[in-house]
Amino acid sequence: MSILGHEVRRLEDPAMLTRGGCYVGDIPMPGALWAAFVRSPLAHARIVRIDTSAASAAPGIAGVYTGQDLGCPEHPAVFPHLKPEWMHQPVLAHDQVRYVGEIVAVVVSEDRAAAADAAELVEVDYEPLPVITNVEESVTDQVLIFDEAPGNVIATVEAGPGASFEECAVIVRQRMVNQRQSGAPIEPRAAIAAWDGERLTQWASCQGAHPNREFLARAHGLDVSDVRVIIPDVGGGFGSKGRLFREEVTIGLLARRLGRPVRWTATRVEDMLCLPHGRAQVHEVTIGGTRDGRITAYQLEVIQDCGAFVLFAPILINSTGRMTTGVYDIPNVGYRGRATLTNTAPTSAFRGAGRPEAAAAVERAVDMFAAEIEMDPVEVRRRNMVPAFDNGYTTGVGTIYDTGDYERALDLVVEAVGYESLRQEQARRRTEGSTRLIGIGLATYVEVTGGAPGGEYGSVELLRDGRVRAVSGSTPTGQGHRTAWSMLVAAGTGVALEEVEVIHGDTDRVPASGVTGGSRSTQAAGSSLFVATEKLVDMAREEVSRMLEASVEDIVLDVQRGAFHVVGAPARSVTWAEVAAAAPEPLQAVSDFVPASSTFPFGAHAAVVEVDIETGRVALLRMVAVDDAGRILNPMLAHGQVHGGLCCGIGQALFEEVVFDEDGNPLTTTFADYGIPSAAEVPSFELVDCETPTFMNPLGAKGIGESGSIGSTPAIQNAVVDAIAHLGVRHIDLPLTPERVWRSIHTAALR
Repeated sequence: MSILGHEVRRLEDPAMLTRGGCYVGDIPMPGALWAAFVRSPLAHARIVRIDTSAASAAPGIAGVYTGQDLGCPEHPAVFPHLKPEWMHQPVLAHDQVRYVGEIVAVVVSEDRAAAADAAELVEVDYEPLPVITNVEESVTDQVLIFDEAPGNVIATVEAGPGASFEECAVIVRQRMVNQRQSGAPIEPRAAIAAWDGERLTQWASCQGAHPNREFLARAHGLDVSDVRVIIPDVGGGFGSKGRLFREEVTIGLLARRLGRPVRWTATRVEDMLCLPHGRAQVHEVTIGGTRDGRITAYQLEVIQDCGAFVLFAPILINSTGRMTTGVYDIPNVGYRGRATLTNTAPTSAFRGAGRPEAAAAVERAVDMFAAEIEMDPVEVRRRNMVPAFDNGYTTGVGTIYDTGDYERALDLVVEAVGYESLRQEQARRRTEGSTRLIGIGLATYVEVTGGAPGGEYGSVELLRDGRVRAVSGSTPTGQGHRTAWSMLVAAGTGVALEEVEVIHGDTDRVPASGVTGGSRSTQAAGSSLFVATEKLVDMAREEVSRMLEASVEDIVLDVQRGAFHVVGAPARSVTWAEVAAAAPEPLQAVSDFVPASSTFPFGAHAAVVEVDIETGRVALLRMVAVDDAGRILNPMLAHGQVHGGLCCGIGQALFEEVVFDEDGNPLTTTFADYGIPSAAEVPSFELVDCETPTFMNPLGAKGIGESGSIGSTPAIQNAVVDAIAHLGVRHIDLPLTPERVWRSIHTAALR
């Protein structure tokens, strides 16, 4: 029996729970200097003067540098093809700042605290400029973020033929806000840079060694062979650590200038200010159809907040557009997305990266349509879902899904949550005049994973002592890669899990890697290791054929014993250790598997909430999730990923929002004013398994790292509105704070 498909405890955890991990902040670096950054307190201003004299005179200071001191180097674009020619982003701002937190100077000291204290002594004179933080106002170009720009909109994406509503008996329109969030990884950004006179070595908390090596090489004008990137343990990434940013480039410049290692670890405030935010979209939704529940037209208009510089926003609006129709069969559809600049911190990928936004829009729209025609939202969904398919389906915006059975997922979640009995309980409370009302919210979804182009490096090597070394280009940030990759190799070879060594995250030890994101690890990196393991077994069979003096075709591997023998003659066998000892050279198999295309996981989530109509407080009572991600290699790892995604979605639904005032001042800069959910704020999740394998990779696997965050948010939003819909509440924007819910109830009562 194969180990795949069964629960295996994480191999990473014993060390994590005893001696702890090794993060960038744990790495000893004798003689290293500490960097502290001077950041703009204004959202938009010209820099008139920077006086570093007081800071330079402070005790223990090794140097204070402005952009001009460092030669005003340009910060390379993460995706050069997305950056307009007129957009310039120096590593240190020297002429103009465009958001609060932008770097204007850096202080280097022997001591971290001394560097931070000296940074406060740097005096900067600013000439304030007009500020724009509202995306809907930004597209009018009344305030330009860049004077030389033709406008603030830097990208437009359209998909579908454009919906026509002429024949619709029912039309519902709604403006919706998908609020800005912080990735808020528990480990903030951290980096160490060391220069030996010829080569730059950088330790980084990020999601891909080789892409960031190439990025640093461009920033420093070096050949990629002269840059090494090492990624130790990473305490959460969620997309926001996909690439390195200005701080990481700056410490490399300082290390080269000073000839000493330089290190930096962000404070929580710095991360909340400047770690790229996610979501940040405003939707205009129009949905129409017949009174018997058939949706015949859907139009989605999106304005995406880029922040002050382009990182990933054009890709975000493309991702949202691809998933416009979700699980529904709506050929009469249209999408337009615009990405625009504001005087806020840049936005980038964050757990789902455009797909949760699309699901939130269409799932709220379906519930509002159901309310308008007074039909149960479950029934409306059933009447409009794409029928089950196993060989591709093309949506109204041209996206080609691989496999899906959406009604099955809906049926499973409806049964698991006890939908009919909950409706009875809801009616009872309303009849009795209770002030604590329950709501039941559903959301179905389909998302795209593994969308990054290319494959992922994987190699499997038989070591001389019979152990196996697996080298992967994929970078773990908490997912359990060591366990998953060991399982794949063990299942294919019969070697014990503990005898598999996993290597990753070092450009000197791994030949190639991509950015680990978009839920691509298992289907790309896992498939590479799967293919490489098959190749290694074939190489070993050739060696065993010589040892046993038999034809290669007659050599079989008994994976239960981890031994080779001639077919039909198991008494005489050869172990992997014996193969390793006999082979003239170590056996190594390499694969760079490229998936045939993206995969499209799907699912259905149900939320049960209790709303106190006197205070507006929402209590999440139950969260039931059906998440289909193709074939599951380890249910424990998959469930852990769903748990994390559900917490993320719950945070967006109820608590989290990055807020700026009209002057661009951030108002949510610590965990005291930006509320991320803890175990105390979430119920015990109820997970229902569902597997619909894909044909896009040999494992049949789809991604699952972001699924939980996609269905949970609209399910909770629908549940809260459902609880108080009879009071006249039609829609409430996220997050569903007590004040926002209370105001919605009282506003509806005044109508």
